[in-house]
Amino acid sequence: MSKKPNKTAHRAVSKATSKAASRKPLATVTKRPASPPKHGSDDRIARALEAIVAHLAAASPGPEAADPFDSADAFVWHPNGRLSPVPRVSRVDLGLLKGIERMRDILIENTERFADGLPANNALLWGARGMGKSSLVKAAHANINIDRKPADRLKLIEIHREDIESLPKLMELLRSSSFRFIVFCDDLSFDGNDASYKSLKAVLEGGIEGRPDNVILYATSNRRHLLAREMIENERSTAINPGEAVEEKVSLSDRFGLWLGFHRCSQDEYLAMVKGYCSHYGIKIAEDELEREALEWSTTRGSRSGRVAWQFTQELAGRLGVRMTAK
Repeated sequence: MSKKPNKTAHRAVSKATSKAASRKPLATVTKRPASPPKHGSDDRIARALEAIVAHLAAASPGPEAADPFDSADAFVWHPNGRLSPVPRVSRVDLGLLKGIERMRDILIENTERFADGLPANNALLWGARGMGKSSLVKAAHANINIDRKPADRLKLIEIHREDIESLPKLMELLRSSSFRFIVFCDDLSFDGNDASYKSLKAVLEGGIEGRPDNVILYATSNRRHLLAREMIENERSTAINPGEAVEEKVSLSDRFGLWLGFHRCSQDEYLAMVKGYCSHYGIKIAEDELEREALEWSTTRGSRSGRVAWQFTQELAGRLGVRMTAK
């Protein structure tokens, strides 16, 4: 009697065969990961190196910056914080300033003490127009620097009247310098409701920081108290306490320790100025003719002053074909 085939064994064999048949070689199912593009790796390395170089450059100490005041002896201050060097200052030789000998000697002595590191006063040069107030400041600065070493030379910084409110900013800049400075404001005055004079008061005296030890202020004005007379009268008539209001305005000029008054010159002083200019620039003309023309010129101008003498000298030199260069 024949036996039936074992169904269980048959199914196991079939299943095993089926699995074996469905398997694929290992090489066909295992894939190697794709390598990243070579140029991408190079870019990352280059960027990393650039970052390292930049970091090292920022950390390393750079060369010491040159002192900005080494470039010139005179500068013009701009309220945006910029100082413009003035290679050649427009000035008159000290010996040509006639009729102001007393004021000249006082200012030079004060300036020399300051340049030597000794106590000195801020100076207000006030009085008649055209009598050499600003010329004296510039001439005194040049005279003090004649025999000084570069490191000891005084620096002259001009600040314009309309930029007075930026004066504290300038003081902050100058305070840290090793040089000594004359801060010069020409034709300083205040009108109407102008309150910028308060910035000047704080710098001169009274502020917390005060004026730096290496700075002195020289100002010129046609007004002794820097304010128009009608401005003072208006304060007196409208204020609750007239005396206090006027004191507030007038106290500004009191903060200049040195007052130098300039007054109109005499005829002889005027003629001496003219002759001094003509001699200095080599203008040849008979003395009696020179005096006659100079007096006629001053009469047409309605005043006698150093400025009028200079203007006449320019007119005379141009008419005679003489160039204004010192002999």
